[in-house]
Amino acid sequence: MEASEMEGRTFMQAISEKYSPENFPCRRGPGMGVVVVPSGPQGSPMKDRLNLPSVLVLNGSGISHAGEEGEIAAFCAHVVELDLSHNKLQDWDEIRKIVSNIPNLAFLNLSSNKLNDAVLDPGCAKAFSGIRRFVLNNTQVSWDTVHTFTQEMPELEELFLCLNEYTTVTPAAMPCPTLRLLHITDNSLHEWNEVRKFGSMFPALDTLVMANNNLSSIHDSGEILQRLFPNLRSINLHNSGLKQWEDIEKLNFLPKLEEVRLQGIPLLQPYTSMERRSLMIAQLPSVTNLNGSVVTDGEREDAERFFIRYHLDYSEEELPHRYHCLVTKYGKLAPLAEIDLRPRCHAKVEVRYEDKVEQVNIRLDQTVAELKKQLKTVVQLPTSKMRLYYIDKGTAFGPDELKYSALALHSYSIQDGDEILVVPKKK
Repeated sequence: MEASEMEGRTFMQAISEKYSPENFPCRRGPGMGVVVVPSGPQGSPMKDRLNLPSVLVLNGSGISHAGEEGEIAAFCAHVVELDLSHNKLQDWDEIRKIVSNIPNLAFLNLSSNKLNDAVLDPGCAKAFSGIRRFVLNNTQVSWDTVHTFTQEMPELEELFLCLNEYTTVTPAAMPCPTLRLLHITDNSLHEWNEVRKFGSMFPALDTLVMANNNLSSIHDSGEILQRLFPNLRSINLHNSGLKQWEDIEKLNFLPKLEEVRLQGIPLLQPYTSMERRSLMIAQLPSVTNLNGSVVTDGEREDAERFFIRYHLDYSEEELPHRYHCLVTKYGKLAPLAEIDLRPRCHAKVEVRYEDKVEQVNIRLDQTVAELKKQLKTVVQLPTSKMRLYYIDKGTAFGPDELKYSALALHSYSIQDGDEILVVPKKK
């Protein structure tokens, strides 16, 4: 064995250990995996069979090399998903040896392998041509490497490039017409001039997830945005640096946009959570899903009416464009009457004991036991000898005994003018 191979394990060693019958008993049921018996030469160092599922998870297995390619082909013909994250792979040719022997592979995760210095030639990238979902998070792969892959992967639909320390985007010589989802969170793409390059690189882009990039603003005009991202349906700008409502308004120029995630941006800091959602819904008339929650027709109408009222005191030059659109739809709305919905704290009641009636101001946050203590001096009875009844003057219902000492009085909806009847307990 070469010295370099001794640094880590081979792909086949990791498979042999994890999926041997002792460690990974054969499971019954559809789609649960198959028992693979190698068809290679007798005397192969592999065990004679492995219980291999079609989704192989070999993360953190110390893999640095492929191992015997014939064995990979014999064991992995049915595999469709492969997770090789957090291994020691540093050479694209070793990864090619694995991938080229798994003919049905559609998903490959290479996250957290140190691939920033690995050189990729187009011939090697061809081996990845059947992959549809490709994860390269925290690999620090260069944009040149990314472009070499996208040009040799005619079925690529989803690409994950998170945590790669990108501050800029290198444009591609050729667009990738199949990519629908780009996940590029936790990088340092602060400038819109970098983000706009994705439009020409990925013309079919449907979903752009770029949370935690601190994007400062959206500079393009509406006309350019319309041309750049004609198919974008969903965008995630969580924790970006957007500070102006104009940036939010520009999202309306994306012709197919339906879903937006926009939490943690400086623009929204001064508002309450209700105001944030309402103002955002009113500004984005085509968006049907905001921050993961469906926007109903009723919620949209409430938000749009709130938006008009929110801007009633603004001067003409301060009013956003959207205000005028909504006034055309609903007319100018009067401010809502302010209603105090806080629970009442006190009530003035008549306390009746035998032939005596006295007006008493009682606290409604106190318990029945505390009320008895308050009434001790009024009716000259010890609390243990009192039975209290509540009479609601506004209804025809009879007296309601206040039986439960620990219950707060506001549970009984006592109002001013109601009556508390005190009856001495019989011996």
